Order: sequence, then C-alpha cells, then structure tokens
Amino acid sequence: MSPNENPPTGVWLVGARGSVATTAIAGRAAVTAGLHPPTGMITETPPFAAARLPALASLVFGGHDTDPCPLPKRAEHLTAAGVLPHGLAAAVHAELAAADRAVRPGGPQPGDTRTDDELIRRFAADIAGFRDRNRLARVVVVNVASTEPAPPPGAERLAPSSLYAAAALRTDCAYVNFTASTGLRAPALADLAAATGGPPHAGRDGKTGQTLLRSVLAPMFVQRALTVRAWSGSNLLGGSDGAALADPAAAAAKNAGKERVLTDTLGHTPEGAVHIDEVPALGEWKTAWDHIAFDGFLGSRTILQTIWQGCDSALAAPLVLDLARLAARAHEAGLSGPLPQLGFYFKDPDGGPATLHEQFAELLALARRLGEAR
Repeated sequence: MSPNENPPTGVWLVGARGSVATTAIAGRAAVTAGLHPPTGMITETPPFAAARLPALASLVFGGHDTDPCPLPKRAEHLTAAGVLPHGLAAAVHAELAAADRAVRPGGPQPGDTRTDDELIRRFAADIAGFRDRNRLARVVVVNVASTEPAPPPGAERLAPSSLYAAAALRTDCAYVNFTASTGLRAPALADLAAATGGPPHAGRDGKTGQTLLRSVLAPMFVQRALTVRAWSGSNLLGGSDGAALADPAAAAAKNAGKERVLTDTLGHTPEGAVHIDEVPALGEWKTAWDHIAFDGFLGSRTILQTIWQGCDSALAAPLVLDLARLAARAHEAGLSGPLPQLGFYFKDPDGGPATLHEQFAELLALARRLGEAR
C-alpha cells in the first residue's frame, strides 16, 4: 500500500508516559523494525488482513500526562524491571523521543483553578494541534492512565478521564477507554454523544489477565450445567497501578468490571469478591489468584483454583495498538457511536454478548465489515 493510500494516523494517549503507553510505543517501533514479532496483536492475524486497517508504521504518537519523566527514561526503567528486553530502549530511542516531544501537560493538577470547559478547550487544542502539525488523517484518543475513583453522585465537576473524553468528542476523534475510569460514561457526556451520534468509541477497562480467564471459564460452567456457588479472587501488584488501586474507591471502580463478567455470563452474582493489594516489591508485575467453588452431580463439591502471573503493560500494549487501529478504521468507514463489536477487548464493554467466544465472532464480523467499507 502506498503512502498516499495509508496516510498517517494519530494515537493520542492519555497517560502517555506511563508503562502501558511506553510499552505500546516501543513495541510498535520494535515490530515495524523487524526486531520482534507482533505477538498478541490480533489485528496482525490473517482474518484482519483485508480490513484496511492503518499500517503499524503509519501510527504517530502523542498524548497528555502529568508525569515529567520522558519516554526514553521510562523505557529504561521498564527494561530494568524486566518488562522491555535489554537493548530495545536504545534501539527505538528515536521513536520514543519523537513521541515524547508530542506529549503535553495533562490535568487538572492540584491547585489548578481552570474550569472544566477551560480544561476541555486546552486538551482539545492540544489534540487538534497534534493532528495539524503531523497532517494526520485522523486521531484516536486512548485512555491508558491510572484508574481513578468513580465520581460521587451529583458531582459538579467532571472526572479527569471525562475531560479527555470530552476533548475527543470536541475534536471529532475516535475514543477508547482502556481503563476502569468514567471517561465517556459521565451522564453529561453520554447524553451528548447519544444526541450527536459522535465519533466511534469503545470501552471500558481492558481485559488482559484475570478477567480474560474468567470470561473463558464462566461459560464452561454454564455449558456443563455446573452451579457456581462462590468465586473469589485476589490481585497482588506493584508499580503505578498498585499505588493507584491502593485507593479503595479506585479499586472499587476496577472490580466492578471483573464482577460484571461473572454476573452477565452466569446469570447471577456468586458469593465472593476480588481483593486488590499493593505490593511495591513486585514492581511492574502482578499475580492474580481465583478460587472457584461449584456443585456437581448429586451436590458433590468441587474446587478450581487458578493463578495468573505476568506484566500488565506487556499484556495491554498489543491490545492498545489493536484498538487504535480498529477505531481509526471504523471512523474512516463512517461508523459512529459505541462499538459493541470491540467487546472482546473489555471487561465492561458497550453492549454486545458476554462470552469471549461470542465476542470474538463479533470482532471478526467487524473486520469483514471494515474490509467491505469504502
């Protein structure tokens, strides 16, 4: 495909200097340079070859962040933590530095006296300037910042994630909420998006580890007519996510999506809960444990336990790249409003089926639709 057929596409990352964003930017550079295969990127598999997605090499990165640590330095930290392979940060330094030059201050910071509308106008101007400077065909705004507490009922101010979502609406950018934060689901923004149609959007809360496994196991119990009595879980994690989720309100927002998967699939909410504990010594890594109690024939009690250990940034980064490409192509194809076909990627999607198998079928149908659209 010639450059004229595949103009550059912008990916504006909210939380652009965080671990997920850094891993996505470095990973894209590594894959396009042939240094690593696109492991975990569903959009690089054969069913998506004809979907006319923007090429990986055409993606241009920028974003908002309140953290002053530049992306090349963040990549060094992730290398030391074992997230990025040794030598990669140096090999893709130019790409990281270019993205870092496009990062603008986020907010609101403590003591910021700007109104919501002033902040939205500032963020929208940053996104529009990024689009104009780089002569981008379109921009997808992707929220990969730390999870924030849900705003209290009747809150007068929008949550920070909703300010960025509003800026995406104002600049006619597709929007993806990869976090459990409110984002576009603030009532005022949801009503606005519904009234105007708005650009395509998808979310919320990326399904990377524990909930991915839950979405596979829960249908098994339903299909085998086994009654789940209790499903408890525990998460041990460090890094910025561990620090953010040490706040009980932020943890509650995160757990809501994990519980929804079980309720939607099983048809009831089993006993038990998910507990999130910060363990700074784990750094960028996490351990997720589930304990499932279910009844078999004649009331026989059975227990299933699972353990998932990994790095959320490495699990999330290929999904972020997938979603940016899919949302950009959906926008180009004239789709608007929520994209339930992307529910495969989320704990709390915008409608659509609940099981992973059905969600994947919807995703493949979207790929075919995008391939047929002009």
